[in-house]
Amino acid sequence: MNHDNHAKSSRIAHLGIFTSVITLLLALGCGKSSSDAPAASTPAAPGASAKKMSIQNIGSDTMVNLAQAWAEAYSKVEPNVSVEVSGGGSGIGIAALINGTCDIANCSRALEPEEAAKAKAAHGHDSKEYLVAWDALAIYVHPSNPRNEISVEELSDIYREGGKIDKWSQLGATMASGDEIIRVSRQNNSGTYHYFREMVVGKKSDFKLGSRDMNGSKDVVELVSRTPNAIGYSGLGYRTDKVKVLKVSKKKGDPAIEPSIATTWDKSYPIARPMFMYTPGQPQPHVQKYIDWVLTPAGQKIVEESGYVPLQKK
Repeated sequence: MNHDNHAKSSRIAHLGIFTSVITLLLALGCGKSSSDAPAASTPAAPGASAKKMSIQNIGSDTMVNLAQAWAEAYSKVEPNVSVEVSGGGSGIGIAALINGTCDIANCSRALEPEEAAKAKAAHGHDSKEYLVAWDALAIYVHPSNPRNEISVEELSDIYREGGKIDKWSQLGATMASGDEIIRVSRQNNSGTYHYFREMVVGKKSDFKLGSRDMNGSKDVVELVSRTPNAIGYSGLGYRTDKVKVLKVSKKKGDPAIEPSIATTWDKSYPIARPMFMYTPGQPQPHVQKYIDWVLTPAGQKIVEESGYVPLQKK
């Protein structure tokens, strides 16, 4: 009988130890959940820095210099927000928008209907579009070129498949370096390429074969600057003193217009275009705050300083 009482006492003791261990583990688990709660639920200690947040900003090569200037300036406005900028072309930005790998897609053209549909299917809601600046698409030639102006019709004849202009002499220009026109263009993932095709080449037309298709806006200007017979198109923000910018008319014989802020605003310059930021639906608060800042006078001043055209004040 004493043996049975001893065994029973031993079992009770072991059960007590087991219960204590379980209680301790549960208490530790609850403590972990409490400590993992969002930092916002606990007041930050005086002097503690906020968590660093980032914004992935991908897309238009035309806009990349401007986007980097915005990002650098914003780091002084909001030190805890880092805007990570990469180019590659509007097509790259749109792909990232659809795939959900960016917070903001920069585009030097509007989304095509099928692209907007893909983004909506991927995220369950429409993308948000923000007009953030304008760009006068400039036509660049070498400084030695005697031409000072050109028409959209002539540009179409130079670049369009079936277009009749292949020599500078057809435009009344005598070139010491030869007569052939060297066409400099962009690759087809570029928003600039799509805009130029729509406005100059023609939506239903293809580019002539044999152009030198560059990856970036800067590359176009650099190639034209060292190629006397070249002509190319790129954003006005990439203008340097090593190239000449031609005035452009809608039709041959019409007044040719120089690209500028004023001629973009009054729509007299025929190949000016809007520049957009897109987000996959309503952006997070820190992303929205950044876009709102881009649209402020401070953000728009950077547009002008970077060689682009700011939005008109309302």
